[in-house]
Amino acid sequence: MILEKFKNNIEQNLNVYKQIVLDLYEHPEIGNQEFESSKKLVHLIEKYGFHIEYPYLCPTGFKAEYQSKKPGETIGFLCEYDALPEIGHGCGHNLICTMSIAAAVALKTIIDEIGGKIILFGTPAEENFGGKIAFAEHHAFDGVDLALMLHPSNVNRIGGRTNALYPLRFEFFGKNAHAANPYDGRSALDAAVQTYMGISMLRQFALPNSYIHGVIKKGGEAANIIPAYAMMEYYFRAPQMKYAKHLANQALKIAQGAAMQFGVMVKESIYECPYDDKKINYTLCAKLKEIYENVGITNVLDVCEVPSGSSDIGAVSYLCPTIEGQIQIADTCVTAHSKEMAMATISDCGTEAIVKGGMSLAKLAYDFITDHEFSKKVKEEFLK
Repeated sequence: MILEKFKNNIEQNLNVYKQIVLDLYEHPEIGNQEFESSKKLVHLIEKYGFHIEYPYLCPTGFKAEYQSKKPGETIGFLCEYDALPEIGHGCGHNLICTMSIAAAVALKTIIDEIGGKIILFGTPAEENFGGKIAFAEHHAFDGVDLALMLHPSNVNRIGGRTNALYPLRFEFFGKNAHAANPYDGRSALDAAVQTYMGISMLRQFALPNSYIHGVIKKGGEAANIIPAYAMMEYYFRAPQMKYAKHLANQALKIAQGAAMQFGVMVKESIYECPYDDKKINYTLCAKLKEIYENVGITNVLDVCEVPSGSSDIGAVSYLCPTIEGQIQIADTCVTAHSKEMAMATISDCGTEAIVKGGMSLAKLAYDFITDHEFSKKVKEEFLK
């Protein structure tokens, strides 16, 4: 039985996989700074006979390939390994990369028989700069037939929508003056505060499942000086990028009005990488649910149709059929981006996720390669 074969392979390497999860947990590195994390992963993958390109496209990115002896589908397994400031691996990326590696290594044991190609993509900085978007823009996913990953969570789920995200920075340029003679200056801070208030009022008119959140990052250095410079940063999220940009454009008009009101200049700029929404492939989701049940994962929830957070995997989902399932490693009371979720990655539940998550990804890839009717349905849905 193929699942048993995958399970045996993963369990044979389980101590190595657990050590990788622990090493990354104990030495978290934030986006684009994952130098030691990426080295550890590349060193491990190399031992299993993959051809490595490192660095790939960015200093902490990598690409690891194994070409079988027969033609077939190209399967991409996605690895994330950046951590969060202060919290560490509260999003479970140390487990994401390990499950993908476990799946790829397990699939490698039989791919010479069934044909195809395996690629492990090391995509950095999911949390802040969107490594997958950079990869997509440089055509890294050209020729990839299927992209796979699982995300640690407090539930088991076969997928969910994400919001598009459009980041915008507003900078205001006024004129310094002594606070005792404010009429000699023009307050950039007043314009920023007025903008903040105006954008806050914009929220009530946004469509459901759309979000606006921002901060004033700079607004002066001393209370007795009229600030000549202020800066604020915003995220505009919506189920589709078109509407996220619409909200950002409305906010820009508010900022321009405030600048005119206080006699200052305003400049807007995109300060981070915009994230696309995620395209769901329901054929893939249905197959993952079936596989989850076969490996003993229970209480599996259907696709969440209400988008909330954002992820750079959206860029991949518009280039090839893509799935990002969720696998439970913590109780439902444990939230994402928390120290409790980080600790769960090195718990017994985290270890179980390596085995069952790795098996599930490998089996999904195996079915895509060997079941031509299934892969045809996946591709047809993607093209629609």
